[in-house]
Amino acid sequence: MTFYKSLMAASVVALLGSAAPSFAQTPADQLKVAYQAARNQLGILGYCADKGYTDAAAAEVQKKLIAMIPAPADVSGGDAAEAAGRKGTISVMGMGQNIEAIAKATNGTAATYCKQIGEVVKQIGAKLPQ
Repeated sequence: MTFYKSLMAASVVALLGSAAPSFAQTPADQLKVAYQAARNQLGILGYCADKGYTDAAAAEVQKKLIAMIPAPADVSGGDAAEAAGRKGTISVMGMGQNIEAIAKATNGTAATYCKQIGEVVKQIGAKLPQ
C-alpha cells in the first residue's frame, strides 16, 4: 500500500510539473500551464506546512523549480493557482481536486499525502545543480 501511495504522490508531481503542459497548444501556453501548475504545487506545500504535515524545505525546493520556468507576462494565473493550493486544492488547467478527497479516495490521510508530495519534491531538489 505504501508503494501505491508513493506512486500516487509521484504521479501528482508529474502531473503538476510536466504532464499538464502537454495539453497546451503553443510553447507559450505550455510555459504558462507549467508555471501555474508549479505555483499551485507551491501553494499545496504551503497548505501542508501550515497543517504541520511537512516542513518548509519542500516549499523552498519548489521555489527553486519555479525559478527555472520562465514566468509569463501575466502572473495572475499563477497567483490564483498558488492561492487555490494554499486552500488544499490541486488545480490544473481549470480542474481542481481537494487533498482531503484525494486522500480519502486512496484510503489514506492528508498528512500522509502531504508527506509523500514533500518527499518527492525534496528528492527532485536533491538532483538539481547546486
